[in-house]
Amino acid sequence: MKHTLLALTVIIAALHGVNAFAGETPDQTEKIRLTEENISGKLPEGILETIPLDYYWDGEQFVFSKEPARKTVFPENMPSDAVNPSYSPDSTKVAYTKGSDLYVFNVSDGTETRITSDGSDMVTNGYASWVYYEEILGRATAYKAFWWSPDSRKIGFYRFDNTGVPVFPIYLSDGQHGELFNYHYPKAGDKNPEVRIGMADISSSETIITWADFDEKQDQYFGIPFWGADSKEFYIARMPRVQNHLDLYAVNASSGEKRLVYQESYKTWIDWMKEIIFEEDGLYMVRDFEGWQQIYFLPYDGSGIRRITSGENWDISLVGVNPKTDDVYFLALRSSKIRRALYKADSKGEITALTDENYDIHKIVMSDDFKQFAATYSNGATPPKVSVFRTGRFNRDGSPKHEVIADMKGSEFDKYAIALPELIFIETEDGFTLPGQVFYPIGFDPSQKYPVHFDIYGGPDTPMVRDRWKGINDMTQWWANNGIIEVIVDNRAAGCCGRKGLDMIYGNLMNYELQDFITWSEYFKSLPYVDEDKIGVEGFSFGGTMTVLCLTKGAEHFNFGIAGGGVYDWMLYDSHYTERYMDTPQRNPEGYADKVLNYIDMYPVEYGDPAVKPTHMLKITHGTADDNVHFQQTMQLIDLLQKEGKRFELMIYPEGKHGYRGYQADHFNAANKFFWLKWLKD
Repeated sequence: MKHTLLALTVIIAALHGVNAFAGETPDQTEKIRLTEENISGKLPEGILETIPLDYYWDGEQFVFSKEPARKTVFPENMPSDAVNPSYSPDSTKVAYTKGSDLYVFNVSDGTETRITSDGSDMVTNGYASWVYYEEILGRATAYKAFWWSPDSRKIGFYRFDNTGVPVFPIYLSDGQHGELFNYHYPKAGDKNPEVRIGMADISSSETIITWADFDEKQDQYFGIPFWGADSKEFYIARMPRVQNHLDLYAVNASSGEKRLVYQESYKTWIDWMKEIIFEEDGLYMVRDFEGWQQIYFLPYDGSGIRRITSGENWDISLVGVNPKTDDVYFLALRSSKIRRALYKADSKGEITALTDENYDIHKIVMSDDFKQFAATYSNGATPPKVSVFRTGRFNRDGSPKHEVIADMKGSEFDKYAIALPELIFIETEDGFTLPGQVFYPIGFDPSQKYPVHFDIYGGPDTPMVRDRWKGINDMTQWWANNGIIEVIVDNRAAGCCGRKGLDMIYGNLMNYELQDFITWSEYFKSLPYVDEDKIGVEGFSFGGTMTVLCLTKGAEHFNFGIAGGGVYDWMLYDSHYTERYMDTPQRNPEGYADKVLNYIDMYPVEYGDPAVKPTHMLKITHGTADDNVHFQQTMQLIDLLQKEGKRFELMIYPEGKHGYRGYQADHFNAANKFFWLKWLKD
């Protein structure tokens, strides 16, 4: 079908394996309709069955239960104030931080050894400064910034000096007088923490710390480090403040001398090495400098990299390398940009799909000899299954040989009116193919008019659209039960278009993203069964940013929106994330000058006759204790809305974080349902 205004090519594909046109849904007139209580968590028996979430290879077979806990119960005589306790690989010692210093506890005799002694309010050893915790090491680390060597004789750690890093205050309203929580948070252009990298040898009675040969005074970042298999070298990736060049060094753990192993430069930004597989003569890594992600083999002597894979790969995860054959096993978005399958790349570069590419792999566990694997897989219309596969064995029809261990789809599943997503792809005027998912209302009638609700995010390399089972819940079924077309969409920078789509947004976030979301809106508004005056949009974090932009700069295309925890001025967000995509404010002042706050006057709702229902409405939410996107962002936004005399809705969550929890999450969900019924259905 051709969209005459935007010249869009639209391809619709139903997830049932047959082609469908937009709005073609299974006949559900004879099926049982789920209630609000059902979709909120109390499903009738027989719709979905329990499947094992955990399984492991015990050396002989797959065991479908949680792997026995190891290295998680710590000695009772260990200090109670130990932070991030971590066993050594041989389980004889426990490393942790206490105060701002690094310690080691000997399990056999209960003695504690202090590794560092210069910790303070400004200096932390083995405990990350906030920007490293959030943007480089990851929140799952809980600020942990130390790493055991494989031989249990050494600990690598980062030492952070926050001197000069600006402090941001968060007001906490509890109690009679409230209090301030202050922490070091570098915003765009601010000074970052200085980092030294230590390697502590604890193999003798006297601990020896060797410092890596880096100049901590340089404006730079260090990535997640990796120990070599022989524990002699500590592999450390480094980038300058402008994140377009990466050096990987092998640091001698005894002398601190560094050896350059690999260099990479790129015209926009470079992502960190997230995983590495170490083999006897080199390492395997995933990089994207050729436009799509590929797996490369890098010899330890730095003699030159060898590409293992080819084609359009994205979201690669390394599963393993068979040392006998050099076959590389990996998960990737390859034949589909919305489903990950398991692949094998052999020594000749030939790539074979080992799972059905019509399903998305949730989890995979390989046997030690790589001859079999267990996997959990699904697609949007098919609840997850758990199966054991014989690696590289196929049936006559080409399907992988496997044995189904468990199936979530229950015997009563087909008796109920369940909204299942259809896939839709649009092609933009400049040639990018963008994916979306559509949930149609129960009892959909194409002769009627329906409101549309868009779920968006929009941030770089963070897709929303994935062809996997999303459950039967408020996120999917509630819209269908209430006569609203639910649409989940991505833009060109979500990763589905490789580096070509991502590179376009460098230095000027939000513009191409908004253009693509407008393209989506215009397509749906062109459909005969869509009420073009009731187009809703919702997002959190970067999605909140884009939602406000949709209701201001894009107000001609969107009517109603809920924006949560958004960035409305990039000068107010953290240095590492913002500068990765925007360069520094000093080098790109024009890019930073373009911000959401500039477009508040374009939001079309002011106070007038209360009897006249507005054509637009924006609701803003934020948690006051958000340490990621500060409440400051929303304060500045609502101040401008008030100055312009604009009418809007606001919901503040006291002490709420970046994402609401507990009773605040319950309130957020209930209030948002009320908002959408009021503005899309009344």
